[in-house]
This record gives sequence, structure tokens and C-alpha cells, in this order.
Amino acid sequence: MSGDAHHGRRRRHPKMYMFASDYKVQDHLEGTIRLQRGQLCLEQEGGGGGHRAGRGDYLWVKVIDNGSVVKVDRQVLSEVPSDLAGLLEPVPDLDVRVKLLSRPQILQRFAALALGSEVRVFWNRSQSELAEAELRFRGPLTRGSSAVYFGVQLKGWAAGRGKSNGNYKGHQLFTCPDACGLFLPVSELSLPRSSRGGSSGDHDRHPHQSNQTPNNGVSPVNILSRAAESAVLCSPQPLAVGQRVCFTQDESIHRGTVQFCGPLPNRTSSAVYVGVLLDQAVGSWDGYYKGTKLCSITSPEFGALLPLSKVTPESRSERSPLAVTNPKPLPKLPALPNKTALQPPSPTHSREPAQTPSDRPLIQAAMLVTAKKALQPPSSSVPKAALKPPPLTTPKPALQPPPVPLTKPQAPPTSPATDHSRSSNGFHNLPSPPIAEQKVEFGRWLEVGSMVEVNDPPLFGVIRWIGQIGGVSEPVAGIELDQELSAATDGSYLGERHFRCPSNKGLFVKLRNCRRDSRFPEPELPINQVDRCNSIAFANWSSERVEENTPPVSGLDARLTYEGFKKGIQGHLNSCYLDASLFSMFSCCSSFDWLLFWPTGPANSKSAQDLLRCEIVNPLRRYGYVCASKTMALRKLLKAETADSGFTNEEKDPEEFLNQLFLLLRVEPLLKIRSASQKPQECFIYQLFPPSVSASPASPLVSPVSVCASPPLSPIPLSSPAAALQRVASVQALLESSFMHSGLKLTEAPSCLPLLMPRFGKEFKMFDAILPSLTLDVTDLLDEALRQCSICQSVAQWECLQCYEDVDITPGQLKQYCSTCNTQVHTHKKRQTHKPTQVRVPRGSWEGPVYGARQLMDLFAVTCIETSHYVSFVKHGPEPTDWLFFDSMADREGGENGFNVPQVRACPEVGRYLSLSADEFARLDAASLRDPVRRLLCDAYMCLYHCPELSLYK
Repeated sequence: MSGDAHHGRRRRHPKMYMFASDYKVQDHLEGTIRLQRGQLCLEQEGGGGGHRAGRGDYLWVKVIDNGSVVKVDRQVLSEVPSDLAGLLEPVPDLDVRVKLLSRPQILQRFAALALGSEVRVFWNRSQSELAEAELRFRGPLTRGSSAVYFGVQLKGWAAGRGKSNGNYKGHQLFTCPDACGLFLPVSELSLPRSSRGGSSGDHDRHPHQSNQTPNNGVSPVNILSRAAESAVLCSPQPLAVGQRVCFTQDESIHRGTVQFCGPLPNRTSSAVYVGVLLDQAVGSWDGYYKGTKLCSITSPEFGALLPLSKVTPESRSERSPLAVTNPKPLPKLPALPNKTALQPPSPTHSREPAQTPSDRPLIQAAMLVTAKKALQPPSSSVPKAALKPPPLTTPKPALQPPPVPLTKPQAPPTSPATDHSRSSNGFHNLPSPPIAEQKVEFGRWLEVGSMVEVNDPPLFGVIRWIGQIGGVSEPVAGIELDQELSAATDGSYLGERHFRCPSNKGLFVKLRNCRRDSRFPEPELPINQVDRCNSIAFANWSSERVEENTPPVSGLDARLTYEGFKKGIQGHLNSCYLDASLFSMFSCCSSFDWLLFWPTGPANSKSAQDLLRCEIVNPLRRYGYVCASKTMALRKLLKAETADSGFTNEEKDPEEFLNQLFLLLRVEPLLKIRSASQKPQECFIYQLFPPSVSASPASPLVSPVSVCASPPLSPIPLSSPAAALQRVASVQALLESSFMHSGLKLTEAPSCLPLLMPRFGKEFKMFDAILPSLTLDVTDLLDEALRQCSICQSVAQWECLQCYEDVDITPGQLKQYCSTCNTQVHTHKKRQTHKPTQVRVPRGSWEGPVYGARQLMDLFAVTCIETSHYVSFVKHGPEPTDWLFFDSMADREGGENGFNVPQVRACPEVGRYLSLSADEFARLDAASLRDPVRRLLCDAYMCLYHCPELSLYK
């Protein structure tokens, strides 16, 4: 090989790839790594010779989205052109990335867009509202980054609603007024109509719509604006599961609900099909395609599988009992006389077509048949004269639409005598098909900013103003059209300005003549998610009731029962606090089973206990799954008991739930704690409180990670000797410190001990990492128990808080002495100011060493929180690696009205970290941890301990 060739290969830039499908990688340390379709990855040059012929089937890559380095099959990768990779990297939605990569013309257009060009920003996606902006910057935001962002300056009505003045983290990337700048990925931008070139007849030659684009029913990528090319908009929009649709067959209209939408399996074609659950028995499809189940159909007579192009969304006006129960042929609408659109008379309208520049296409007379919906009363058979301007000098404020009228608008007569050939207000009176009669509910969705259409063929636009105009008794809407219209204005009517928009785009029509923009799916009506839990919607997710008492499973049986998707407790409507708590308490441990059999009093307590035992715990242990409708029933009982409606729909903390559950069941408290000489107090959960003042470097609450007493373990990332102090602690040290500094003692050994970790709220953590001690020794925290002297092992009679923090005698450990040792220790001049306190000793004569058994408790579950979401880790067997991870909302099917999919998976790697010694844990580099270990050690919220022997007595 020549030197030049070798040099060229060494300097070759690594290629960027995109995952073309979901992919799983097995890692010996992290377990299963799930890689999703649309994630980007970068080729690793030193990763095993992916370009060599002998090993060309696999390639080492670094996943940009999560930083993991994995070895993947080349067949699941699609190469990304180097000039487009930076544009795709900051796009957060993986599906949008895939769509953008399939349309490289769009990316190339943005990559070549000159600074200063006009762009549009997607402002409100629920209403597809666009904001005007000017491109001021394009490139990475930070040094070393390859992600390309677009810096835009907001214009028009959006000015002042931005987030910066062109400054990003102290670097001035461009200059604009305050609160006018935004940094956005390419998916949040659209090109205005004028910058795409071509008139309405040139859409087939537009760069965004080439002849190579397949018309297979796939939705256009969402960076296209509302005024996108007609060829693209003609592509059928994909439908959501649960959406109401209709289609025509045998000259009849049939209606139903979408159960499936997507390409058919095992077919080379990517055409999209729709599976519909029909309202009437006129179908012949059972929900299967070539042996593969696509959806659930109750009976073949109620199923239909159709191409997406033959199905259309059902509008709200069509959802009447008559339309659903009585299919009828499509009506053939007669041509009705036209009506005039509300426009101010202008002597220049008749001359405008001749004066229009050739480079600004307008809708000419042949297209003005779309201005059929006039502002004349619908019952009138003869058009009235043009409206005269009212004597006003100031603009009127926008008014809210009135309530829905009781009578429907009547269609005008179809007599040819009413068809006048003269023009009115700039519109030619040409006949066109009428709009189907529709009852518009103004107060429900029509407002400023609503996307609407008027007339047929439709004109599309956005409502910019709603109010009254003199001479018109009904509310009037001022619309900014997507396309220019020769007879439109700039937002003025009869010399009075009501809103601002570009010339030839302002149109005024009666509000009742506006319809929802049919190019976009109708938003789903809000559903009561609390009531939905008990509806038929959860029928496919239901779980059974189990009357027989079912003991918990452990070991391999636990993995077989729980592991997988749709396992554990299904989450719904902010229920993760309850799901994680119940799974931790009952899935693999019986120490809380006494709650299921405790004698109860009132009826609501019996109902709650029966629900907990037969609908949640027993089914969970037998089948490994509980539906969200069961936990919702428990949440309703808690709501009724506490009069707190938040239990059914709001975020709560585990301690709120457990305290209220124990009170609802009328059970005895778990803990009895005494403070000094006061009477014992009872509680269900104990909150750990570290010292209020900053601990010294020698304290176990702040560990010097720079100390390396032993070489680090290879599988565990430990910090370097140069690292700074970090806040780490173990649960054992936190419990002892909390009891010592508060002067507390347990009056009796608890069977279960729920401990809340020290943190302020859901976000601020007081420690970088907390090690849940596998075994908790509470012997020295018990009141009136035999305790050993820290020096001679005799019966301890004194303890000293000041000695606990003394750096000269093993700081961070309990110090208790017999009378002799107490005198000797405090004779030292450094300890003469200490104030030891006498401890309670059981009655009797005690001499010599004490060899009593230690009171130990075992860790069996940990509940963690991250960004207001609770998950749990559960010990399911005696081996150190027997740990399960549970997430009640690990995945989701459907949109807002969809379903959460719970998941349980094994995480044996957790056991290696929990087995660390105190020194090894002190040197642990918390920043290098990865899920799920990071969530366990850095996000612990509540640790559950139990004493199996004492639990039997409960």
C-alpha cells in the first residue's frame, strides 16, 4: 500500500448510520440494550474491523442518543449522508428522523437556506399554528458538537415570545431583540409558500415533492407547512387507533372505529391498511392477516380491512344516531345559487387581474367558485345589496362567539331565477356545489387561532379575529388565508382594520360558515380517565380475581411469573407511586401479608382489604399481572376515606399512600419510637434525617473519594485519586446518625421497617449516592436491650453523642461504654466536655461479656424516583443477583387515550453494587453509573426492610 493511500484511509471520517429497525444487544454488564428505530450511531474505527471482508457482517458503533458502544448487524443500519447527519441529530422524535431521512430534498433545502431567509416555526402543534421568523444562525451550539440547530428571530405576532436574544450559554451566536430568538431543530421549521417556488399548477415540480416520492399512504413529515404542496396533501393521513371513520361500499356509507392502521406483515409493499370495527354487521374480516393477528374483532361480521385511501375520518357533525344506525347512499347534492362573500366594495377589484405581477400567482376568476359561503342570510332567495360601511373611526374589540343557535341554517331555494351573473364585492357569482348542512358548535372549538376552511372547494386559513361588523347581525370571523386571493384584503374591512396579514390574504365570513380544517385529524374529545378505567376500553387488559390465598413466589419461579412486558401492575393516570409501592410490598415478600387478614371494622375497611387481597395481591402472585382498573378502585376508596380527590388522578408520594392505606385498614402502626424520657410514639414510616450541619470530611456522610485503600474492582467504576469529595452514605450509617442526633430509640424490634431517604421534594437530593445496606443492624437502636460496650464487650450502660463524631475513635460508629470504660474514655482532656447519657438496661444482674444475638433486618425492596416517576427494585431470592426491576409505565400503546404497558425485568448487575464494602462504595464514581444501577443508588426514595422471624407473629 502506498503512503498516500494509507494516509487517506487514516484520515477518513467515520460514517454515520441510522437504525432502520428496532434491535437488541446483549451486554455482559448492562444486560439487554434496546436500540430503537431512528436512533443515530457513529462508526467506531477501532471497534473490531467492521470494514474487513472477513468480519463485514457486524460493525462497532457508538449510539449518539445514549452514548453506548455496541456491536450491531450491518443489515439493521442505514447510512446517513455526511451533510445531513448534523441536521438529524437534534431531532428528538425518532419517527420524524426516519421520515426526514426518507426525504433528503427537505434537509438539503434547509442546509442550503441562506441566512436572512424567511421561515415558519411550528408554534402550536395541536392547532398546527405557524409563526413567522427569519433565519439568523445555522450550526452547532457548542464547540465539539455536530448537532446542527437553526437560530431564528421571531417576527409578527410571535415577536417577544422567544427565549433569548441570540445568546446560548454565554456565546452570542446572533443578535436580535430580547425574547425574540429561538434555537430549534429542523423538524420545528417549515418553509413559507413563497420560498418554495411555483404556482398552484407547479406543485408536481416542487423540490419537496419529486416524482420519486412514493404515494403509499404514509403521512408527510410534519415539517411541511399547512400550505404544503397539494400533491403531498393528497396523500391519505394515517389514522389513530380508536378514531371514528367512515367509508363507502355498495353505494352506502358505513362507519366504525379504527382498530389497526399500518402496513400489512410479510408484504414487500409499504401500503397502509386500516382495520375497522364496524357499527353494523356488514363486514367479513376477523382481525387476522395470513395467520398474523392485527387487532381484536368481536365477530367477522363487524370487521373490515381496507386501504387507507378508501377510509376517511368521521367529522363530528356526522356522529348522529341516524348516521350510525342507518347506512344510506351518498347524497348527490344539487347545485344551489351562489352567495356573496363579505368583502368591501373596491373600484380596483375589476382591474386587479391585469395588474397582478406574473411572479405572484393569485386565484383568478375560474377559482373564485370557492367563495360560495356569503354573509347573506341563508333563508333569503335573492342576494342583498353590498353592505355599506358603518360610521366608525376606531377598531372594535374582538368578541366571543355566541351560544349555538337552536335552529339549523336553512338552505336557500334552488330556483335558477336567483342565479345572478353580476359580481358583488370582487367575487364572481359562479355556481358551485353547496356545503353539506352542518351544525357548528361555535363555543366549543372556534376561536382566534383555529384552523378552518370555508366554501367548497375549500379555502384554508387561520382565524385571526372574531367580532361584530355593522350591518351583520351574526358574529364575523376574519381569516388569514393560506393562499392569496385576488379579492381578499390585508385584514381591513371598509377601511377599518381588524387584524393584520399580508395583502390578498384577509377574508371576512360569517362565523357559522367556518368548518374545521379537514386536512388535519379532528382532536379527540377529552375523556374522563378515572371513569375510563372501568370501561370496556380496558377489557383486553383486565386481570382476574383470585379468592384463594396465594403465597409470594421466589427464586426462578419469580422470574418465570413476573419477567416480561404486561407484567407487574399496570400504571394509569399518575399511579406509579401506588404501583411501585404495592409491587415492592407484596410481589416476593410476605412480611406485609398481615395487612390482608387484619380484623377490620367499618364496611369501607373490609372492602379495601378484600380488594387488596383478592383483586391485587393474589392475582399478582398467581398470574404476575394486575390491571389498572383494580388499583383505580383502591384509589377511589382512598379518595372517599380522605376526601382528597387527588388520589385518583394526581401525583402522590409513596408515604402518603401507605399512611392512608394503613389508616383505611385500621391496622396497628409498625414502629414505636421513644424520644428521651417521653412516652413512645407510633408511626408507619420513618424519615431519615442526617445532621443539619455539614459533616466533617471524616464523617461517613461525606466520603473522601480521593482515598484509595485498595485497588478498584474492575467491573465497578471507582473514582480516581484526584477526584473531589462527594456526598455518599449507606442506609446503616444514615439510620444510626438520625437516631443518635435525634435522641431516639425503638421501644420494640419492628417486623417491617420502611425508611424514607433524606431528600427535599422530588428533585433535590441530599446525597449523590446512597447504598441500601443489604442487612440493617438495629440492636443498638433498641430501648432496654442488652448492648455491648464498644471497648470490653461488657454490658453497656452509657452512650455518648460527642464520641460518635470524634475523629480519634472511629467516627461514624455508635459509642457505648460500661461504667469503667466510660470513665476512662472521658478522662482524656479532649473528651472532658462530653456529656454521655445513661442507657436503659433490662432488669437483673449483668456481669462479664455479653454475647447476645444481634437484631438484624434484611433489605427486600427499594422504591426509586426520577423526574416524578416511581419504579421499584425487588429482591426475589437468596442469591446476591436475585433482583427484579419494575416499571408500571415502561411502554405505551396508543396516544392520550391509550394504555400503559408495565414491565418487569431481571437486573442481576444490581447485586454486585449492593455487595460493595463501605470503603469501595466511598470510592464509587456516581457520575459513571448507568441504568438500572444508577437509578437504584442515585435515586433511592424508600427502602423496605423486614425481619422474617418477627413477621410471623404479625
